[in-house]
Amino acid sequence: MRGFDEALPKFEAAGAQVVGMSTDAAPALVAWSKELGLHHVLLADFRRQVIAQYDAMVTDPNHPLFRYGKRAYFVIDKNGVVKFIKVMDKPTDLLEPAEVLAAVNAAKM
Repeated sequence: MRGFDEALPKFEAAGAQVVGMSTDAAPALVAWSKELGLHHVLLADFRRQVIAQYDAMVTDPNHPLFRYGKRAYFVIDKNGVVKFIKVMDKPTDLLEPAEVLAAVNAAKM
């Protein structure tokens, strides 16, 4: 998340807003954001409603969490049209902010 926070000026110059989302509870995200000194918005999807809508949720009866979110990146234009999707197979796989910024620029936000 820090990489995206550091790249905020580039995203803003491209007319984009960076929003992070997690299945953690809102109070945990507030504390985490404060601890890391983040400047972009973090949203809580504790009930996992949004991630299900974007096919970024795993339902696994053998996993201790049962329903958990995948690491995913989306570029959504001002009309709500999804222009870019990248859902990672492993939670440790990360996209560089430059890759997402390229998708923003390609979508001509």
